Amino acid sequence: MSFSGRRPAKQAVRDMKSKFSVIGRLAAGVPAAVLGVAIAAQAMAADLMGQPTDKAIDLQPAASQIRHDAAFFHNFVLLPIITAITLFVLVLLIIVIVRFNKRANPTPARWSHNTPIEIVWTIVPVLILMVIAIFSFRLLYEEHNMPSPYMTVKVTGRQWNWDYEYPDQKISAFTSTVMDKQTADSKGVPYLLASNAPMVVPVGKVVRILVTGEDVIHSFSVPAFGVKIDAIPGRVNQSWFNAERTGT
Repeated sequence: MSFSGRRPAKQAVRDMKSKFSVIGRLAAGVPAAVLGVAIAAQAMAADLMGQPTDKAIDLQPAASQIRHDAAFFHNFVLLPIITAITLFVLVLLIIVIVRFNKRANPTPARWSHNTPIEIVWTIVPVLILMVIAIFSFRLLYEEHNMPSPYMTVKVTGRQWNWDYEYPDQKISAFTSTVMDKQTADSKGVPYLLASNAPMVVPVGKVVRILVTGEDVIHSFSVPAFGVKIDAIPGRVNQSWFNAERTGT
């Protein structure tokens, strides 16, 4: 009777080890699958500058150093940390479901605290946030530490259009509106992104932009330059960029 009672227990242990082995192989294969999907998706479509790309999953191409640094922060700091945390929590959930269900663990433990684990799950998140903060503060400092500007462009936002003014060059404000669909299609430019009078700036020069609003709050955003700033009536916000390449 004693021997026959141990045999099912040993079989249960072997079954449990087999389940954990399968779980481990699945968890190990998830990063490779995600990487393969990302590479395949990028190979399907070449990213376009300054506009969405069909079937693309990455950030838009960068045309300034700040944008390069922001993309690096997202792709090589935030994404690996988020992925690692997600996979870690997923593995913990699977272990809890498989190991501590009623069938596998009919008699639960009575203890409720574990000091070493509580110390670890307090210190590790703090260290993760410190790593993120180091890269984040460096990027914020770079965005606000404007070099000596080559020129200044005053941007005024209003409903349906923008005004651009070049005070250093004595160029008065001109209005830029959305190009109509027929003209955009004939010129081969993206509709609702192309304008009839775009802002023109030199390549390789620091451009300071002074942004304000005339009626309501707007958002002046140029993803390729890593610039996104609010245009608020009665207030002038400042940002800058240094274009690395030509384009629209």
